[in-house]
Amino acid sequence: MDCECDCSDYSNGQANAILFNILSRGESTQNENYKRVPQSCHCEKRRNVCLKTPNETCQVASDVLVKTMHFMKNLPAFQQLPPKDQLSLLQNGWAPLFILGLAQDRVRFEVDDIPAPSMLERILLNNQEMMNCDQEQPTMAGVQTLNACLVKFWSLDLSPKEYAYLKGTVIFNPDVPGLKASLFIEGLQYEAQHALKEVLVPLHPEDKGRFARILLTASTLKTITPSLITELFFRPVIGQTDLLDLLIDMLFTR
Repeated sequence: MDCECDCSDYSNGQANAILFNILSRGESTQNENYKRVPQSCHCEKRRNVCLKTPNETCQVASDVLVKTMHFMKNLPAFQQLPPKDQLSLLQNGWAPLFILGLAQDRVRFEVDDIPAPSMLERILLNNQEMMNCDQEQPTMAGVQTLNACLVKFWSLDLSPKEYAYLKGTVIFNPDVPGLKASLFIEGLQYEAQHALKEVLVPLHPEDKGRFARILLTASTLKTITPSLITELFFRPVIGQTDLLDLLIDMLFTR
């Protein structure tokens, strides 16, 4: 169950009203308003975090991302798709494929809390840029969701072939809006799922429910946003550059 946050109703309008009152009223009124201001939120949903060892972890994450793009780029069936479909599948699928790469390489990482800005800092720097920055920061809850997903994949102990065919089922997603070759892509996904099921027979002949468990675990990839992946692993490296633009260059540059 999600925790309730005492700060959830603290909107821009309230912040502006507090700033106005502080600047326009006397000291007693200022003290009164400060008492009404919610303190920094420490619930799991709002705790901002960053990588504990960004240099090391970002390098490992970058290596995984390069492997991910290499996988997509070298799929003959992917290269046969219309360029717009390739772009749509890239935009929709790069993050789950990257997470599968983290799982396959058993990448582990730790995070630290980012100290919340003081109320004085929020008042003096109360502008849209700061608000956007707050929203983009990865949260402890998001990181816990990512780690839980990785642990589930590690518990399955997938082979390289299983990972490869599972990645095929993820990238060839016929439900992505606006696809021109959706029926062809649906067929590619079916082929990838069939290949995954076939490879399980010699590897796990006694485990009849493994195929269903793999697909069920893969469904948890949807709970992790591309924004979390971008801000946690790549923002320290690329700055304000759009990561998708970099991925497009990597995919379409011959």
